[in-house]
Amino acid sequence: MKATYFMGHETFEVRECPIPKAKPGTVVVKNYACGVCGTDVHIYHGEKGSAAVNPPVVLGHEYSGVVTEVGEGVKGLKIGDHVTIDPNIYCGECEYCRNGKKQMCRHMEAVGVTMNGGFEEYSIVPAAQALLLDPNVPLEYGAMSEPLACCLHGIDRAEIKVGDIVCVVGGGAIGLLLVQLARLAGAAKVVLSEPNEARRKVAKELGADLCINPLEDGYYEKFLAFAGGDGADVIIECAGNHAAVESAFKFARRGATILLFSVPKVEATYEVPLFDVYQKELTIKGTFVNPDTHLRAVELINSGRIQIAPIITHTFTLDELPEAIAMQMSAEAIKVIVKA
Repeated sequence: MKATYFMGHETFEVRECPIPKAKPGTVVVKNYACGVCGTDVHIYHGEKGSAAVNPPVVLGHEYSGVVTEVGEGVKGLKIGDHVTIDPNIYCGECEYCRNGKKQMCRHMEAVGVTMNGGFEEYSIVPAAQALLLDPNVPLEYGAMSEPLACCLHGIDRAEIKVGDIVCVVGGGAIGLLLVQLARLAGAAKVVLSEPNEARRKVAKELGADLCINPLEDGYYEKFLAFAGGDGADVIIECAGNHAAVESAFKFARRGATILLFSVPKVEATYEVPLFDVYQKELTIKGTFVNPDTHLRAVELINSGRIQIAPIITHTFTLDELPEAIAMQMSAEAIKVIVKA
């Protein structure tokens, strides 16, 4: 089989490897589609992932495929099943796992980060990490389960109340998923702030009530007029740059919650407007990975309640992984998928 190994800083190597054999408690998956995540981009440039990366390793943690072999003791999965992979594996023993905060696990492993993942033709994974997809759902959609699961954890953290005004800052794949989830959570109005016209257009198709360009004159006044003159109740920042964080604070009304969803550079900092936090009584939250939300993501995708097709814009092969990463970094793409 073909596997694309990450060898370290901005280097991949395509190798021919034997197809793995199932071990007790595992399944072998014929990988079909794997999304290029912002975390993959960070790792490619030598930055941190969700867990320590030790090359050589096959990256790719947003993927789906078909079960080709079932190991001894596995229940609930059979050959031919369509599955999506929940990459994050928790130790279950540290204080965070035992206190219901498994995403903070001190010993977390992750398929496609610390062990071989989706950027290869076949993978072997613990059976517990493989979740059933409806066979009628395109496997490309299944590859979006992991980012959707992360977004669900973010939505849970944001605590949107029915009738809230929600502003999403950044209209990439994550932002477009969050626009849809905010509506499902009961938001009365959903605003997207995004400079890219193509992404604003897709956001409107996916249910955003107002899309604003933060680079245009009068965008803030337009936002305030739509939001009722005071701002948003919940602001979700998912662009990962200084300007986006700054605008999140600007869009916040009194008593608002600001969720910093994006994966920033390790050294990134932002000077918090402390008086605004004090006077507006702001709540600032972070969000990390997808604890106990992957099954909910699969259910949403299986149900068709979340639109995926407009978000996937480009497809590449395993041989084209550097090009896929470059495209994911460009303004042209929303979501890039690699087909195994």
